[in-house]
Amino acid sequence: MRIAVARESEPGEGRVAATPETVKKMRALGAEVAVEAGAGISSGIPDAEFTTAGATVTTGATTGVDVVLKVRRPSASELAGYKKGALVIAMMDPYGADAALEAMAKAGVTAFAMELMPRITRAQAMDVLSSQANLAGYRAVIDAAAEYGRALPMMMTAAGTVPAAKVFIMGAGVAIVTATDVRPAAKEQVESLGAKFVAVEDEEFKQAETAAGYAKEMSKEYQAKQAALVAEHIKKQDIVITTALIPGRPAPRLVFKDMVASMRPGSVIVDLAVERGGNCELAKSDEVVDAAGVKIVGYRNVPSRIAASASSLYARNLFAFLDILIDKKNKALAVDWNDEIVRATALTRDGAVIHPSFSSKSAA
Repeated sequence: MRIAVARESEPGEGRVAATPETVKKMRALGAEVAVEAGAGISSGIPDAEFTTAGATVTTGATTGVDVVLKVRRPSASELAGYKKGALVIAMMDPYGADAALEAMAKAGVTAFAMELMPRITRAQAMDVLSSQANLAGYRAVIDAAAEYGRALPMMMTAAGTVPAAKVFIMGAGVAIVTATDVRPAAKEQVESLGAKFVAVEDEEFKQAETAAGYAKEMSKEYQAKQAALVAEHIKKQDIVITTALIPGRPAPRLVFKDMVASMRPGSVIVDLAVERGGNCELAKSDEVVDAAGVKIVGYRNVPSRIAASASSLYARNLFAFLDILIDKKNKALAVDWNDEIVRATALTRDGAVIHPSFSSKSAA
């Protein structure tokens, strides 16, 4: 079993798909592990630490190996160096990427998309969306604090009291004061943290979560009612962090320019959905927009802004998934194609796109 950890080629991607900790675990499963030189530098992991953990560090790590571990989907040039039949495991960003999926199929690799992991108990340790979103939420608060011209907590001093900032989370995935979400399960989670939940709780709201645990797209009528409620709430907030995404669709528009105009100068909006078009109408990718004194932060790939921690969790997610693909007794790859986790995440196999959500396209 030969496993390679690729160096990411995507500009601005600082994460890496393995750490010395997971290299040791892969070695314990009987694998030879190769790491591309410099793969961990942006995550604070020098090549020497991978070597100490038992990996071989080389410039051609992905050539001819059985498994390639990545953060991002491989490019065409990267695929050219992979052997046919190799397992390629990464966050594939498959929606709207038909050409890229066909390229992987044509290359003959067996590709698995980590972000398609089913939200079942057995797959919790493999849930990259949760692990990366948790850190993105943490970083969003840091970025908001950096742009906000006041202190966040209430401070009682001899010179007087500094009032606490009012923070509103749209999509309850991070530290919160008040929050909204279309998933009913989020209400209990929000309130368990001592925060106030803000939502139109009608019959549609009660059905607004898929069996897989993701948010459903809401009706135009519900969106209008929720927007009216949010508009009234948002004008009183100092910091707003938006996190709402629906798999396979553009990010829902939650904050409109009239809402931004209602906020007082010095307020901050952090849009974590900017890569999918943004929850805020005025957000711009990789920019901090100043809208009449309200700052709108739209950094892309926020988990990579906290790369060391994000890599640590992502590498563990990957190892947990890899672990179910290996026969421990024979120390060899043994993919069980009847496993629900495998079926949910497999994108390509034997020259074709096989995932039911994307299989209308296949390699010739």
